[in-house]
Amino acid sequence: MIFKKITAAVSALVMAAGMVSVLPQNSSPVLTANAASAYNYAEALQKSMFFYEVQQSGVLPEWNTVQWKDDCMVDEDGNETDYVKGGWFDAGDHFKFCLTNAYSASMLAWGYLEYKDAVDNAGMGELYRNNLQWGLDYVMNCDMGNGKMVGTIGDFKGGSTDHNIWCSSEVYLRKHHLNNGDWKRPYDVIENASVAGLSAAALAEGYLVFKDTDPDRASEYLKHAKSLFKGADQIRDCSDIGGMTGMYKTESWVDDCMFAALWLYKATGDKSYLNKVEQDYIPLFPKEEQDTARKFTWGLCWDDTSQGAAFLYAQITGNKEWTAHVKRHLTYWMGEDSKPFFGKITPKGLSWLFQWGCLRHATTTAFLAKLGSDTLFKGTDVENKFSKWGDLQMNYCFGDNEMGYSYVLGMGDKSPTAIHHRTASGVHDDHWNELGQESGGNEGWQTEYAHTLYGALIGGPDSSGDYGDYKVADFQYTEVAIDYNAGYTACLCAMIDDYGGKPLNNFPVKETPKWAEWEVAAVLNGKGNSYSEIKAWAMNHTAWPARVAKDIEYRYFFDASEIFDAGLTIDDIKVISNSQQYKEGEQGYGTVSGPYVYEGDKSGKTLYAKVKFEDGRAIQPTGQSEHRDEVQFRISIPDAINGKSTAGAWDPTNDWSYKGGLATASDIKSDSALNKNIPMYVNGVLVWGTEPDGTTATGSEYKFKRNGGESSSTISNPTVKCDSVTTSSAKISWNKVSGVSKYGVYIYKNGKWTGLAETTANSYTVSGLAAGTSYKVAVLANNNGKYDGDYSKAITVTTQKSSTQTTDYPTNVKANYNTQYHQVQFVWDKVQGADKYGIAVYLAGKWRVQTSNVTTNSYVTPKNLTPGMTYKVAVAARVNGKWNTTDPIKNAITVTVK
Repeated sequence: MIFKKITAAVSALVMAAGMVSVLPQNSSPVLTANAASAYNYAEALQKSMFFYEVQQSGVLPEWNTVQWKDDCMVDEDGNETDYVKGGWFDAGDHFKFCLTNAYSASMLAWGYLEYKDAVDNAGMGELYRNNLQWGLDYVMNCDMGNGKMVGTIGDFKGGSTDHNIWCSSEVYLRKHHLNNGDWKRPYDVIENASVAGLSAAALAEGYLVFKDTDPDRASEYLKHAKSLFKGADQIRDCSDIGGMTGMYKTESWVDDCMFAALWLYKATGDKSYLNKVEQDYIPLFPKEEQDTARKFTWGLCWDDTSQGAAFLYAQITGNKEWTAHVKRHLTYWMGEDSKPFFGKITPKGLSWLFQWGCLRHATTTAFLAKLGSDTLFKGTDVENKFSKWGDLQMNYCFGDNEMGYSYVLGMGDKSPTAIHHRTASGVHDDHWNELGQESGGNEGWQTEYAHTLYGALIGGPDSSGDYGDYKVADFQYTEVAIDYNAGYTACLCAMIDDYGGKPLNNFPVKETPKWAEWEVAAVLNGKGNSYSEIKAWAMNHTAWPARVAKDIEYRYFFDASEIFDAGLTIDDIKVISNSQQYKEGEQGYGTVSGPYVYEGDKSGKTLYAKVKFEDGRAIQPTGQSEHRDEVQFRISIPDAINGKSTAGAWDPTNDWSYKGGLATASDIKSDSALNKNIPMYVNGVLVWGTEPDGTTATGSEYKFKRNGGESSSTISNPTVKCDSVTTSSAKISWNKVSGVSKYGVYIYKNGKWTGLAETTANSYTVSGLAAGTSYKVAVLANNNGKYDGDYSKAITVTTQKSSTQTTDYPTNVKANYNTQYHQVQFVWDKVQGADKYGIAVYLAGKWRVQTSNVTTNSYVTPKNLTPGMTYKVAVAARVNGKWNTTDPIKNAITVTVK
C-alpha cells in the first residue's frame, strides 16, 4: 500500500544494513526457463485461494477451508454488522476498500477468462469462482446508485483507528465496541469515477465468468456494471476518497473508465462503449512527462490501469499502434527501451519498480507479458521472449532469487519471518513489534506466528535483491494484500496453462495450537495462620480461531484434612473476593463461591473454591488488559472458635493448587506463575490444567464445523526433557504415548520447524549443534502416519560453551564516575571481530539506543547528568554485521549518577 502509515514502537539496538550494488540500469539478465518447471503452479494457485479465504470478512461461507478462522465483524448475537457485508479485508489490517476489492476481483476474473480451461483442468474452477464471487458480490453491493459507492468500511475516524489495533479479525469488533460503545464500523459513500469505473470493469468481467454457470447472478453483475459506468462517466473526477485518505489516493479516472468501457464492450458487444473509448478517453490517455508519447511507464495496478486498458484495446481492435504501445511497455520493463526503467533490475533479474510491494508490480506485468505472448504477439519474434521474462518474474517469487527465499508464504523451505498480518500472528495483547524475531526481549513478547499464511505474496526485497532483517513495521517489504496477490494470481493461471501442475490433496493441513489458548496464572497476595489470599488471572490467548466464550470458570483446589482433623467443618471455611478487575454487573465480573466438595476424592477432604464469570466474553485476546481478567480471592477459617485458637488447622502447602507453583511464583506476568493445578473450564470443557485425580485438559472447546467439520484425535504428543548436553549435542527423552510406535524429532531453525529424525525409541541425541547456543526442540507422536504439527510442548536446550569460544557481546562492563561533570564512563573487554559497539538505556519501560557508532571499548556520557538518577545500561557489539541484543540486556549493569 503506497500511502499506508503505521507507527512502530522503538526496538532495541536496531541497526541499518548497507546497500548492495545492482546491475547497471540498462542491463538485462539472460532469460532462461525449464521446459518442465521446478514449481507446482497449481499448488501456488490453490494456496493463493486460501489467502483470499483468510481475507474474507463477515459470516463465512460453508466452502471456506481455513480452520483457524471464524465469523468476524459480528455482534454478540452473531449478526454481521458492516453496512456492506462480506468482501475482503484489504491487507494485514481490517479495512475494506471498494477500490482494492474491485481491482483484485478484476484481475482474478481476467486471469480466469483468459485461461479458464487450464484452471478447470487442474480441478480448481469451482474453488476459483467461489473466491471471485465473494469479491464481486461485495463490489456490487457497494453500489449506491449514480456512480456513488461505499468507499471504505473500517475505523478511519474517531479516537481509535484500525491501524492502532492489533488483534485477530474474529475479535476486532469487540475491541471496536470497547473503544466506541457500538457494534457498527464507520463507512462512507463517495463519488469517485476511478472507484466506480474499476467496479464496473470487475462486474462486467464477472458477467463473462458466470453467464453460463449462474446466469441470474451474471445478469445482476452486468446491470450494476452498466449503471456504475454511466455514473463514473458523468462524475469524471476522482478527488473524493473519503476514508481512504492517507492510505489510497486515486489520481486519474480516464484509465479506469477506459478499462471499464472495454470490458463492457466485450460483455455486451455494444459498440457505443468502444466509441466512447475512441472519442472520449483515448484523446485523454495519459502522456509521458514532457513528451507527446502515450504513457508506457509505471505498471498495471490499482492506482493505474492505463496499461491494462491499452492491452485490451489492442486485443479487441488489433490496432498496430496500440499493439506497439504494449510491446514498448513490456520491453521497458525488461530494461531494453531507450527510456531507462524507473526502478532497478536485480542481479537475478527481478524488475524492481520501487519499494512498495515490488513483487506485486513485477508479477502483474508478468501477467501482461504471458498473455501478450499468447495473444497479441503470438507467432512474432517477441513471443518466446515475453513468455520467458514472465516466467522469470514469477519464479523469482518462488525462490530463484538472490536470497533463496520463497516470497510466497508456505511455498518453500525458507521465507521471510516477519509478516505484517494481524490475524495470522494470533497476538493477544496488542504487542507485535517482536513478531518474527529471534528474541522477545526482556519482557518475553511473542515472536512466533500462530498461523502459516499460505499463498500470500509478500512485498519483496530491496532494489539489490536483498531482503534485510526487516521487522513487522517495515511494511513496504513485509506487507501482504489482496491487490498484491491479484495480478500474481492471474499470472498463475497462465503458468498452469504453460506448465500444468496439480493441487495438493491434503491441503489445508489442520493446524493445532502452538501454545495454550486458555491459561490461569496465580500468585500469593497474602497468607497467614488462618488464610491464603490469591491473585489470579484467567487468560484468553485463543488463535485457533481467536474467540471469546460466555461460560468460563476455574477452580482452586485445597486439602481440608487438617481443618477437619481440628474439629472444624466445611461451614467454617469462607471463600470471598476482596478485589477484581470488573465491577458487579459488568461482563467479566467473577462470582467467587465455595467451598465445594470435589467428587474426584472419595474421602471428601479435597475441596475447591470456584471463580465463575458472569460473562466471560470480556476476557478477549485484544489487548494487554483485555486478554486477562484479574480476581483476588481469599480462603480462610476463623482465628478461633468458641475462644479456642485454630492455629495449626490451616496448612496451604499440601493444597493441590498451591503445589502448582504458588510457593515460588512472585510475578503474575511471568511463566512461573502459570498454574496448571488451577483447572479452567470453558463451555463445560476442561481446557487448562489438571484436577487432583489426574484428569487433564486434552482438547479444545472449539469444533470446526464448516466444510464437513473436523475429526477429533485422541493421540497427544509426549512431554520432552533434556537429559544432557555437550558443546555440539543434546540428548533428549520423552514419555511413551499409548498407541504410538513412532515419533518425529523436530528443531526450530531459520524461522521454521524442521524434521530431524523419525524413531521408535523414546530418546534421541540431537547432534551438529553450535557451542553455547540455545535451540527449541520438539517431539511429535505419529498418528496414523501423520504428525499434527503441534509444537506447544517444545523445550529449549542450550549447548555447553567451548573452552575457546569467544562471546559476541561485551563482558566485564564497568562504570567509572566523574563527580565534577556528573558523567559516567563505561569500559568493557574488547569483543573479537567487533567493528562497532552500541549503548542502550532502559527508559520508560523500553530499551532505547543512545549510540551505535562506538569504535573503542569505552564510552563517556554527556556532561551534567542529574545526580542521584539511576539507569540500567546495556552494551552490545556488532560482529560480522550482526548485533546480539539479547545477552547484553541480560547482563546490563545499573549505575547511579554521582
